[in-house]
Amino acid sequence: GNADPMALTVAVSASLAVERVGMPEAQIILSNAASYVACAPKSNSAVNAINAAMKAVKTQTLMPVPPHLQDRHYSGAAALGRGLDYKYAHDFEGNFAEQEFMPAGLEGRRFYEPGNNPKEAEIARRIASLWKGKY
Repeated sequence: GNADPMALTVAVSASLAVERVGMPEAQIILSNAASYVACAPKSNSAVNAINAAMKAVKTQTLMPVPPHLQDRHYSGAAALGRGLDYKYAHDFEGNFAEQEFMPAGLEGRRFYEPGNNPKEAEIARRIASLWKGKY
């Protein structure tokens, strides 16, 4: 999880290496990957976020995608108000634009809550910095 994002990279790399190296040598690769993942700090924050978002979808009245996020790449889209006022993150300092992306009824809703570990504390600081403490 986000407590050690490299664990997934290690696991996927080991999988690819096992395919290329083959057994019996691949058992060393598998042992390295297994011990890394087993010792990595754990977090279920991403799973909790997915579960909370899925619950919101099941229990909330579904609302349309906010107009500024709707496709504007066809004739007549602007007349319907689609894609207007979208803030392209790369045009802003730090490649971040403060803008609401949730549909009506979920404005300001936060699904991901960083866990209590050093890596997610870093993520929490980044979120707070970007949103100036609003998130």
